[in-house]
Amino acid sequence: MRKPELLIPASSLEVLKTAVIFGADAVYIGGETFSLRAKAKNFSHEDMKEGIAFAHAHGVRVHVTANILAHNYDMEPARNYFQELAELAPDAIIVADPGMIMLAKENCPDIEIHLSTQANNTNYMTYRFWYGQGVKRVVSARELSLKEIKEIREQIPEDMEIETFIHGAMCISYSGRCLLSNYLTGRDSNQGACTHPCRWKYSIMEESRPGEYFPVYENERGTFIFNSKDLCMIEHIPELIDSGIDSFKIEGRMKTALYVATVARTYRKAIDDYLESPEKYKANMSWYQEQISNCTYRQFTTGFFYGKPDENTQIYDNNTYVNEYIYLGIVEAVKDSLCRIEQRNKFCVGDSIEIMKPDGTNVPVTVEAMYTEEGESVDSAPHPKQVLWIKLSMPPQEFDLLRQKNAD
Repeated sequence: MRKPELLIPASSLEVLKTAVIFGADAVYIGGETFSLRAKAKNFSHEDMKEGIAFAHAHGVRVHVTANILAHNYDMEPARNYFQELAELAPDAIIVADPGMIMLAKENCPDIEIHLSTQANNTNYMTYRFWYGQGVKRVVSARELSLKEIKEIREQIPEDMEIETFIHGAMCISYSGRCLLSNYLTGRDSNQGACTHPCRWKYSIMEESRPGEYFPVYENERGTFIFNSKDLCMIEHIPELIDSGIDSFKIEGRMKTALYVATVARTYRKAIDDYLESPEKYKANMSWYQEQISNCTYRQFTTGFFYGKPDENTQIYDNNTYVNEYIYLGIVEAVKDSLCRIEQRNKFCVGDSIEIMKPDGTNVPVTVEAMYTEEGESVDSAPHPKQVLWIKLSMPPQEFDLLRQKNAD
C-alpha cells in the first residue's frame, strides 16, 4: 500500500508555515511570475527562500508552480526565473508547457519536473510520453474516474508518480483550459489572471424591453449556470489509496490560513487513521465531516471520480460560500501570558473564540485583554493586519490559529 503525500496550497509565507505545522507532507506555491494564480499574494524571492528553509527544516517538500501556457515573450524571463529557482532549490517545479519543461530541465537539472493538470493528462500513453521527457510526476486531469486512474497506475513505470486533486474548487472548463475570462474581461486564465466568470450571475436583456434584464435559466433551475460545487473526498480515502495515487492534492492557493489549516489537519488525520486502522477511520468519520465543513466551501461533490457529474454537482441559485468560522489570526509568539497576532478580522475583549490546534483539538477561550504593540489597552481589533498582544483565558502555543464562530 502506497502512503500518499498530502500536498497543501500556500498563497503566502504565513500560509506556508500554517500548512507545514498543520500536517502537510508537501506544499505548493507560486512565485511572482509564471503562476496560474496571479491574483494570489504569491512569494517574493526572499519569502520563497525563507519558506523553503522553514519547510525543509520540518521535513516538508516545496513544489513551485510555473504552469502558464507561455508565449514567445515569456521565454527569456522564464529562463532567468528557473535559474533563480535552481539556487533556491525547491523539490519540484510544476509546469504545463513543453517549452517551459525544456527550460526547467536545462536550468534546474537537479529539481524534479511535475506536469500540471493544465496539460490534459487523461491516459497512460500520455504519462509514458512525459516520463520519457524526464517528468517525474503527472497531475491527473480532473476529468478522470478512480477506475481510470487505477488503470493508469498499472500501465506506467513504478517510479512515476500520480498527483490528483481530491479537495477544493472545481473548474467548469476542461482541465482548466478556459477562454471565458479572456473573452469577457481581457484577462487570460491561461496566463494566471482568471476572473472566475463561471461564478457570475448571468442575465439577458429583451429587445422589446430595453433596460430590463431577466435571468438566464437552465431548465428553470437558476441563474448561476456554470457554478460547480466543491470537490471533497474525505469520505473516500480508502478508494483513493487503492487507486494508486501518490499525492493527494488540495486546491486553494487563493484561500486563507484558516482554510489551509482546516483541510490540512482534517485530511492528515483521516489518512493517518486509515493507514493505522480502517476501523479507526470509519469510527472518526463524523469528526472529519464536521471539521471539513468548518472552512469555506460551496457544498460538496465527488467530481468525476465515480462517473461524469450531472445537475446535482452544480449550484444554480447562488455563488456564495458556506462560512462557518471567521479567521482571526495566527499566534506568532507567546510571551508571559500574552500571545502576538496580526489580526485578520474584528473581535473584541470579552468575545468567546477558539484556539485551533494542529493536533485536531479546538479549545474554547475568552478574550480577556488586548494591547497594541505600544502597550495601549484596547477593547477591540478593528483594523485589518493590526499587530496585537492578546490575553486569553487559556494560553495558546506558537502557530496555533485563532477563529471565531460566524454569527451570521
